[in-house]
Amino acid sequence: MALTSGEHVKIAVEDRIAVVTIDHRPVNALDRKTLEELGQAADALQAEPTVKVVVLTGGGSLAFVAGADIKEVSQLGSAEAAKAMAALGQSVFLKVQRLSKPVIAAINGVCLGGGLELAMAAHLRISGDRARFGQPEINLGIIPGWGGTQRLPRLIGRAKATEWILTGDIVTAQEALRLGLVNQVVPQDQVLKAAKDLARKLASKGAVALTQALRAIEQGLEAPLEEGLAREAEAFGAVAASEDSREGVTAFLEKRQPQFRDR
Repeated sequence: MALTSGEHVKIAVEDRIAVVTIDHRPVNALDRKTLEELGQAADALQAEPTVKVVVLTGGGSLAFVAGADIKEVSQLGSAEAAKAMAALGQSVFLKVQRLSKPVIAAINGVCLGGGLELAMAAHLRISGDRARFGQPEINLGIIPGWGGTQRLPRLIGRAKATEWILTGDIVTAQEALRLGLVNQVVPQDQVLKAAKDLARKLASKGAVALTQALRAIEQGLEAPLEEGLAREAEAFGAVAASEDSREGVTAFLEKRQPQFRDR
């Protein structure tokens, strides 16, 4: 599947890193078309062997993603239509979360509602110091529908996530960092650079190990501890049998940098 940009989802690849930009100005709201394009981009990135790391960001400087397209939400005429909309967003965000290559959210502005739900589907998050976070759906008489009630408690704990979801409060990037929602906070104009720097660091690792580590984390979080440990052992075995593993161990013993070949 070719890496082609859509109307609202742009893809640029350089040095094994794909930068995916949600470009639906002014606030990069997620309507059906944008969600579908993002799902198509995730499928293409999964199938593209030259891409090792994905950076996901928003177009412009106002927002990463400000949320769902409220006009579309207002036109949902039935519970079944609303359920279908929720299912679409959930399925797209699961594609992002289950990519076999690391996804870094470069949060360059407002990150609310569906935008926060998308950011939480990424594996790592870097935020600008002026970004704002929240699940404000309650203020519209609705609730998060694209994973917010499930991913937020897993990331910041049940008590604080419940508070955010029930109050709809907006919080700062610094509070998001304190709670472990984001990995780094950097000056607003340095978000994309910091994300690319981290992406290059990850891209220098072996693709086999990156994939198996993500898979072990993903599957382990959804399973009891003993089952997660068993899956970790399987992943360890798969990595240990790889060419990259032999190169990494040999390079360590020879006191040199490894030259991974992603196999």
